[in-house]
Amino acid sequence: MWFKRKQKNRRLGRESVLDVKLRSDQLRKARVRVAAMTIGICFGTLAVLFIVWRTGQFALNKLVFQNDAFAVREVDVQTDGVIRVEQLRRWAAVKPGDNLLALDLARVKRDLELSSAIRSVAVERVLPGTLRIRVAEREPLVWVAASRRQPGGGSMGVAFQLDDSGHVMTPLDRSQLAAPPGPGDAPLPLLVGMSDADLRPGRRVDAPQVLAALQLVREFEHSPMAGLVELKRIDVSAADVIRVYTGPECEVTFGIKQIEAQMRRWRAIYDYGQRLNKAIAALDLSVSDNVPASWIDGSRVPAAPSKAKQPTRSRKKNA
Repeated sequence: MWFKRKQKNRRLGRESVLDVKLRSDQLRKARVRVAAMTIGICFGTLAVLFIVWRTGQFALNKLVFQNDAFAVREVDVQTDGVIRVEQLRRWAAVKPGDNLLALDLARVKRDLELSSAIRSVAVERVLPGTLRIRVAEREPLVWVAASRRQPGGGSMGVAFQLDDSGHVMTPLDRSQLAAPPGPGDAPLPLLVGMSDADLRPGRRVDAPQVLAALQLVREFEHSPMAGLVELKRIDVSAADVIRVYTGPECEVTFGIKQIEAQMRRWRAIYDYGQRLNKAIAALDLSVSDNVPASWIDGSRVPAAPSKAKQPTRSRKKNA
């Protein structure tokens, strides 16, 4: 009797197990319901947002981007240079009737600045129907001759221009100009001695001797030598000096620094030669003391061009 096992309440144990299973099933169903409600709310919110977005987009297109009230009626173009306004409008590629608010202003600006003759462009909308474009052009200072290889072999001569900052420009066609060059406009000096690899339209040339040559051309118009001689050719093949040719028998060598001071010395030596009825054949202004100079008879030098025939670099608004 001592070893007789006590009988357990099996009914009570089964009820406990059933109760635990019931609670677990209820908890699982509750979680499923919460998850389903959460997913439903998310999808419903996304559907509402999508409908609102599509409705707003439709309304925006109808009321703004497809509204004739905002159609481009005028392309107001002004430039400070010589390019025809009609040519600038063609480059801008904006047609009357295009929607002003849908217009990509960055694209218009980029297309215009693809021309190497244009320095900068400002584009703005003027509601309800005007596109305003303001163009700042590059002004050529010198010509540069180069050669380009042809696909079938051989090479062909091409011409470029440089502005005062050293940017390479492709010359404009006469049909792109508002007015052809006047008969009194002197030709630009020819720059020689540059590498063809440096001549890429729109890119800037950084060679010190080239920048010094451009500074010389720019300052020559206001120098003591303006109107007395004419700059015809400038050689920049050397790294530390530039050689200026004002005629077939006159060569003046400049250092690449202190151009203005060398201009004044050139005028002093020129006046000295005039008193002796002599003309400069060769002059080396890159030497600071005891300037080397050689002379020719003044009667062999043709008359100096009039000051009025020097290149005029004033900028006029072309509206």
